[in-house]
Amino acid sequence: MNKEVLRDKNGRRIGEITEKRDGVLELRDRNGRYLGKYDPKRNETRDRNGRLIGKGNLLAMLLKD
Repeated sequence: MNKEVLRDKNGRRIGEITEKRDGVLELRDRNGRYLGKYDPKRNETRDRNGRLIGKGNLLAMLLKD
Protein backbone atom coordinates (compact mmCIF):
# COMPACT_ATOMS: atom_id res chain seq x y z
CA MET A 1 0.00 0.00 0.00
CA ASN A 2 1.34 3.37 -1.03
CA LYS A 3 0.61 6.51 0.99
CA GLU A 4 0.78 10.17 -0.01
CA VAL A 5 0.62 12.85 2.67
CA LEU A 6 -1.18 16.03 1.59
CA ARG A 7 -0.01 19.36 3.01
CA ASP A 8 -1.27 22.92 2.84
CA LYS A 9 0.84 25.88 1.69
CA ASN A 10 2.30 26.21 5.20
CA GLY A 11 3.41 22.60 5.30
CA ARG A 12 0.70 21.43 7.71
CA ARG A 13 -0.65 17.94 7.14
CA ILE A 14 -4.24 18.16 5.85
CA GLY A 15 -4.82 14.59 4.75
CA GLU A 16 -3.53 11.34 3.37
CA ILE A 17 -4.28 9.25 0.29
CA THR A 18 -3.68 5.51 0.53
CA GLU A 19 -3.61 3.19 -2.48
CA LYS A 20 -5.16 -0.19 -1.71
CA ARG A 21 -4.09 -3.46 -3.34
CA ASP A 22 -6.95 -3.26 -5.85
CA GLY A 23 -5.82 0.22 -6.95
CA VAL A 24 -8.58 2.11 -5.13
CA LEU A 25 -7.41 5.38 -3.55
CA GLU A 26 -8.80 6.23 -0.10
CA LEU A 27 -8.71 9.73 1.35
CA ARG A 28 -8.53 10.46 5.08
CA ASP A 29 -8.37 13.86 6.76
CA ARG A 30 -5.65 15.00 9.16
CA ASN A 31 -7.45 13.21 12.01
CA GLY A 32 -7.70 9.90 10.17
CA ARG A 33 -11.42 10.19 9.34
CA TYR A 34 -12.41 8.49 6.10
CA LEU A 35 -13.60 11.05 3.52
CA GLY A 36 -14.05 9.02 0.36
CA LYS A 37 -12.48 6.95 -2.38
CA TYR A 38 -11.55 6.95 -6.04
CA ASP A 39 -11.98 3.73 -8.02
CA PRO A 40 -9.80 3.87 -11.16
CA LYS A 41 -11.53 0.86 -12.75
CA ARG A 42 -14.87 2.70 -12.68
CA ASN A 43 -13.24 6.15 -12.93
CA GLU A 44 -15.52 7.34 -10.08
CA THR A 45 -15.01 9.32 -6.89
CA ARG A 46 -17.40 8.64 -4.01
CA ASP A 47 -17.76 10.38 -0.65
CA ARG A 48 -17.76 8.73 2.80
CA ASN A 49 -21.44 7.83 2.38
CA GLY A 50 -20.94 6.21 -1.01
CA ARG A 51 -22.53 9.06 -2.96
CA LEU A 52 -21.09 9.65 -6.41
CA ILE A 53 -19.11 12.91 -6.57
CA GLY A 54 -18.23 12.58 -10.24
CA LYS A 55 -16.12 10.90 -12.88
CA GLY A 56 -12.35 11.06 -12.52
CA ASN A 57 -10.17 11.48 -9.44
CA LEU A 58 -11.87 14.28 -7.49
CA LEU A 59 -10.56 13.38 -4.03
CA ALA A 60 -9.11 16.86 -3.47
CA MET A 61 -12.66 18.25 -3.58
CA LEU A 62 -13.49 16.26 -0.43
CA LEU A 63 -10.83 18.07 1.64
CA LYS A 64 -12.25 21.05 3.50
CA ASP A 65 -10.66 23.24 6.15
